[in-house]
Amino acid sequence: MAGFIHRHILPPFRRPPLPFFRPAPGSALPAGRRPWTPRRILDPGDDAVLRWYRLFLVTCLVGLFVDPLYFYLLHTDGLAACVSMDMGIGVLVTAVRTFADLFYLAHMILKFRIAFVAPSSRIFGRGELVRDPDQIAIRYLKNDFIIDLAAMLPIPQMIIWFVIPAVSTSSANHSTNNTLSMIVLIQYIPRVYLIISLNSKIVKASGVVTRTAWAGAAYNLLLYTLASHVLGALWYLLSVERQYSCWKEVCTNENGTTAEMPRCFMSFLDCKSRENPIRQTWHNHSAIQKQCMLPDAEYDYGLFADALNLDRNGVGFIDKYLYCLWWGFRNLSSYGQNLQNSTYKGETVFCILICIMGLVFFSHLIGNMQTYLQSMTVRLEEWRVKRRDIEEWMRHRQLPPELQERVRRFFQYKWLATRGVDEESILQSLPLDLRREIQRHLCLALVRRVPFFSQMDEQLLDAICERLVSSLSTKDAYIVREGDPVSDMLFII
Repeated sequence: MAGFIHRHILPPFRRPPLPFFRPAPGSALPAGRRPWTPRRILDPGDDAVLRWYRLFLVTCLVGLFVDPLYFYLLHTDGLAACVSMDMGIGVLVTAVRTFADLFYLAHMILKFRIAFVAPSSRIFGRGELVRDPDQIAIRYLKNDFIIDLAAMLPIPQMIIWFVIPAVSTSSANHSTNNTLSMIVLIQYIPRVYLIISLNSKIVKASGVVTRTAWAGAAYNLLLYTLASHVLGALWYLLSVERQYSCWKEVCTNENGTTAEMPRCFMSFLDCKSRENPIRQTWHNHSAIQKQCMLPDAEYDYGLFADALNLDRNGVGFIDKYLYCLWWGFRNLSSYGQNLQNSTYKGETVFCILICIMGLVFFSHLIGNMQTYLQSMTVRLEEWRVKRRDIEEWMRHRQLPPELQERVRRFFQYKWLATRGVDEESILQSLPLDLRREIQRHLCLALVRRVPFFSQMDEQLLDAICERLVSSLSTKDAYIVREGDPVSDMLFII
């Protein structure tokens, strides 16, 4: 029968513990200023602040997923040769984006009430917290306020619901759509910076972003999915731009010199003018279908042809989004090796960007996933290596089979009991007062089961508990032999 044995060695003379002094938190306030209560100024290492950081991190990720959805607002009608905007998607994206922006605003307000560690006090210990609201505000305004404000501003919503409806011409409307796309891409930079900053703050406060290895692997896979999501949305947006460039080129060349075909205006490329009789006449006599309509178009769309076929075939938003997401995954994982691009310089630059992003993100994903997944089985692998070493050592020393079996049984029982965790080293790494409390919790009830010890005072029982060390004995093992000198006190459990 296997069991744990606690060995007790009489404690030597112990001096009373020295007092442990800690500097009082907070910094000195100027004369005449009333002190601020901790309820109004938060400690950056507080659990509530850490929970807010984790919640805001999730909100930031949601915001990063929402922003590229603006690129799917544009919709091309190949048969009518015009571009329209799907306002149903715009309402959904605007609602989610506005909800996320409220969290950005709340985070900015909260940062005016989070204390910081004075740089001059970091020489010894944890450092001194500065709780003065004026100093906190000045520091925040000098450092991160501009970045947080740039990430929070609801500029895309304003362009969709106020600027675009006020634009009358198609060319100006198309320029506004390009401006919207540029703003979303530019605003992505401070939002990604906030993700990196939050990661570092969470790691500084708690040591890790995620508590389990599986959560860490899922978090890195989520970041890779985000990169594929952005890449697929960019691919669709650039395909609409290439389609519009073809229509614009044909419209510019057809200046209405013949009597049958009227002059083409850029407003004809907006689906709002589809019922215009002049536009219908132009469209019936124009060569725009021959030059720009897939699959027999004379215009070389390169790698954007598949994206244009989505609108040509009338694919719904969900199917369109999933196809673009798969396209991003495929080309990010293969570094864009299968892309067949045209000689258009913008398309070539986009392919180079895909290759660079694939190298960076795919390597980052593989490295982190391997680290997290290996951390789940590292102790099991160490135990396998140790067991293999023991087998080689026993064969080298030519131990008898019975003795070898006892050695194997002992290590098997030890693995089942501890799972490779060295409890003694964990206890020794803890401070003295915490180690005492743990030993008291583990051993006090066991010691009190002995009638002689149950009559002793608490201080002596604590001293006995401090000297107890657990050990494992397997079946048929000799715990103590008759006639051996007694140096330990054994508690068999």
